[in-house]
Amino acid sequence: METFAALANGLNVALQPINLLYAFIGTLLGTAVGVLPGIGPALTVALLLPITAKVDPASAFILFAGIYYGAMYGGSTTSILLNTPGESASMISAIEGNKMARVGRGGPALATAAIGSFIAGTLATLGLTVAAPLLVEVALKFGPAEYFALMVLAFAMVSVMLGNSTLRGLTALAIGVMLGMIGIDLQTGQARFTFGVTELLRGIDVVVAVIGMFAVGETLYAASRERFIKEKVEAIRGSVWMTAQDWKRSWKPWLRGTLIGFPLGALPAGGAEIPTFLSYAIEKRLSRHPEEFGKGAIEGVAGPEAANNAAAAGVLVPLLSLGLPTSGTAAVMLAAFQQYGLQPGPLLFASSPDLVWGLIASLYVGNIMLLILNLPLVGLWVRLLTIPKPLLYGGILVFACVGTYAVGQSTFDLIILLLLGILSFTLRRFDFPIAPVIIGLILGPLAEQQMRRALAISQGDASVFLTHPLAASLLAFAALSLLAPLVLRHWRRRKIA
Repeated sequence: METFAALANGLNVALQPINLLYAFIGTLLGTAVGVLPGIGPALTVALLLPITAKVDPASAFILFAGIYYGAMYGGSTTSILLNTPGESASMISAIEGNKMARVGRGGPALATAAIGSFIAGTLATLGLTVAAPLLVEVALKFGPAEYFALMVLAFAMVSVMLGNSTLRGLTALAIGVMLGMIGIDLQTGQARFTFGVTELLRGIDVVVAVIGMFAVGETLYAASRERFIKEKVEAIRGSVWMTAQDWKRSWKPWLRGTLIGFPLGALPAGGAEIPTFLSYAIEKRLSRHPEEFGKGAIEGVAGPEAANNAAAAGVLVPLLSLGLPTSGTAAVMLAAFQQYGLQPGPLLFASSPDLVWGLIASLYVGNIMLLILNLPLVGLWVRLLTIPKPLLYGGILVFACVGTYAVGQSTFDLIILLLLGILSFTLRRFDFPIAPVIIGLILGPLAEQQMRRALAISQGDASVFLTHPLAASLLAFAALSLLAPLVLRHWRRRKIA
């Protein structure tokens, strides 16, 4: 009952006129962002961090949540009509959705994606409402050793899950941790890795790093790939509404996608990509029309889109209750919390309940807004695809530079922005994931502090991480997550041989 009383108070925050306006702007902007290929929610939230610095925290996070959810919705439009996912989690929707659009069924494909996203998003937000406080109860029992082990687990799973190679993921994570070590050591007051540059004593500003890695780097990479991409927008022919048969074939995939997406999204480094792939595979296996898969099966759109949006809510569970980002957008939102001097985790529910529950309540409101916005305005979203890419990319870079300068009025920040943008572009060029860099930058110093606190309490005895059962279990899971892919790969090779 306490949870739902807190949610009721959150609704009072979310339904304030100014916050409804921010929710509407966020969902509208997020949908547009999801539609535009290569422009994701992480990039957009990163660009808005300097602008929202003076906005009330609750309003800012309602805006960011709207962008996040809206992008999950909008990505399906590009996948279905252009065969180019606006968001990585929408890749699966392109397989069947674009085939449906080519035979004149783009409308029902968009409809099942929108309705499935609404149902899954609402049910998953209910799951977030219940699960986050329960996880907070567990997290309140954590000491420094347990928090350090939890962050190691997050590092391990992020490295494995985000990217095509564990080694590349670990390398990207190490780069982020090294960037996080720059500046004054909070324990000793000594300068570290500043190389005599006075401006580096304050460390790498997280907001500048996020804008550089996501906005500048991703934009440069998208622009470099532009000449290799051939785009053809499929026109929407016929009705956008679903037939009775479409409804019959979609409602079970919607529910199954929700059940798959939310728990996997809530895992450390769960993200939305794996649940969508898993949902597609299950729908293909359970379908009464397996011959249609690969040719335009509506179940292949309904299930993955539901899993996608359910996972988006799931990602917020570890972010809000433990302070662990498990996706690129969650990492940027963690940077936003730090911009306001807040640290997500169990204490946030006690110190800023209006913010946390207002954010959760806004997801219910945002889901309704998104359902209303998506289908009636589909023509507007399609027109966005005609924006000349040079103007789009140039505008993002200008906005990134202006926003970065606004953070600290420092030309040195612009130099850091450029350097990190070039680093991000280079990493993307060689298929290194970007999210682990940001996660390492943000969580690296926190993990170091918790490790040093645990060692101080134990008087330098490193066995403290193994003698505490919960810490030892988390470290064992971390080792398993790193070793399991290697063992499976070796086993497959032996089986083939």
